[in-house]
Amino acid sequence: MRLGAGGRSFFASAALIVLFAVATDVLVARSIEDADRARVRAEATRLVDLIAERAAQEPLHGSDRIGWRAFASLLAKRARARVTFFAPDGRRWGDSAENPSVQDSSASNTEEPAEVAQALAAGHGSQERFSLADGRRMVFVAAPFVEGGQVAGVARVGVPLTGSVAGVHRVVALVALATLLCAFGFWSLVDRRRRASLDALSLAVQRMKSGDFATRVRVDASVPVESLSRSLEEMRRSVLGTLARVENERTVLGRVLDGMAEGVLLVDGEGKVALVNPALREMLLLGADVLGRTPLEVIRHPELHRLLEKSQANRSVESGEVELSGLKPRRLLIRVLPLSGEPAAQLAVFVDVTDRRRLENLRRDFVANVSHELRTPVTAVKSAAETLHDAIAKDPAAVPMFLDIIERNAERLRRLVEDLLDLSRIDAREYRLNPERLNVAQAVEQALALFRERAASRAIELRGETPKDLEVLADRRALEQILANLLENAIKYGGEGAVVRVTGAPDGEKKVRIEVHDTGPGIDAKHLPRLFERFYRVDKGRSREEGGTGLGLSIVKNLAEAMDGSVAVESSPGQGSTFIVSLPA
Repeated sequence: MRLGAGGRSFFASAALIVLFAVATDVLVARSIEDADRARVRAEATRLVDLIAERAAQEPLHGSDRIGWRAFASLLAKRARARVTFFAPDGRRWGDSAENPSVQDSSASNTEEPAEVAQALAAGHGSQERFSLADGRRMVFVAAPFVEGGQVAGVARVGVPLTGSVAGVHRVVALVALATLLCAFGFWSLVDRRRRASLDALSLAVQRMKSGDFATRVRVDASVPVESLSRSLEEMRRSVLGTLARVENERTVLGRVLDGMAEGVLLVDGEGKVALVNPALREMLLLGADVLGRTPLEVIRHPELHRLLEKSQANRSVESGEVELSGLKPRRLLIRVLPLSGEPAAQLAVFVDVTDRRRLENLRRDFVANVSHELRTPVTAVKSAAETLHDAIAKDPAAVPMFLDIIERNAERLRRLVEDLLDLSRIDAREYRLNPERLNVAQAVEQALALFRERAASRAIELRGETPKDLEVLADRRALEQILANLLENAIKYGGEGAVVRVTGAPDGEKKVRIEVHDTGPGIDAKHLPRLFERFYRVDKGRSREEGGTGLGLSIVKNLAEAMDGSVAVESSPGQGSTFIVSLPA
């Protein structure tokens, strides 16, 4: 039969109690026995001295055995001890024992007892042994008595050892038994309470294993028994599996939050910020100390506060746009939704719509600009055509002038439509590029050849200063269009007598830098950031007079970026302008 931990502890305690009782019994019994032996020996010594003194005064002869026996019996009654008289040679004269024929276990009637021999030799003798005549253990003390200056005989007193040691054994046994009974009763009570607590704990563990972690149990004692160990082991494995799944889900969720372009703000049940993802930190330039603060402390905007309060009050999803100023102005679309469980818990998602709104504004401006740009030449063509009808009949000499107006505005319309189509194809990624290794000097020379006649009519000098072995990885048609647009602008706005130089040089190991520099009037710094926007003109009146569409530089920027390049401008009033195109080497 296997014992539980409680049974094993009880039997161990019982064994300790018995061992302690035995040790106590041995020690106490030995102490009492030693004390009793010393007391009996002292009493016997006192009695034997008195009896020896009395025997020395008694007028009895050694041959009077009856007299000595009667004398011994008389003294034995008075002393309440066994009294024996011996002759100097060790013969027994008289004994108070009821059966004198039964002698001590260690001496016969003719033998001299050891205590007698000691008394004759040293004055006193003492021995302890079991007496057959008395039927008990005795302490014998002997002393000689003197008559006429000589030893007349030896008196011996036998005093029995008391039975106090046996009483001690009984008392210790009774105390040990009572202690064991009390221990068993106490253990039974504790065991019942322990088993009740253990059963409740085991039930709670089973509930926890099934997912009910709301159960709470008060346990009086903790005992590592087999059933509890199994339950705890099962719970440990279950919890470890759950923690592994939670950790995996947490890792996945963390990666999702880190990879999101949208900002996420989590508010806990106390109305404090509990989570902010990296996108929101970058979006709002937030520091590391935002956790544990209120949303209004993190993002100081009344519209956000209003959305959070409204969503919390109505327990509904609320949306709105917030425009933030500062180092990084932003326009954010915020969607706030309440979380179940805690009234104050909320989740806010921030979508940066700054670029979207800017593109919408650009699109509206683009449509307005296109409409305006188309309206001007169409109106001019229509007016010139209407006037031409009357001029043919009334003023034939004016007909060429009106035809020239119609031709110029039709050409302007054609170029505007072509530029719009090019931009549309680039935006829609329908402008097919075929990158190849191109010699920059040859491409520049071909572009300069197209504009030499027009430059000569304005007394503008064109120069190509490009190394013969310089090459780029670019689309041939796109590179030609970039150079053509930049040269056309330089000739158009450079003014008579200007110099236009086209240079090329390596820009590091992976890029080639192509520059188109003119010595014209230059551009004011306030126009430079918007120079590559569609339909943006520095001098609108002059641009229209020159037949510009306002889309050339925008096409240059889009084509350069489509070939993994870039475009920039350096200019100041009176110092000319330099347009820089960087393309892959």
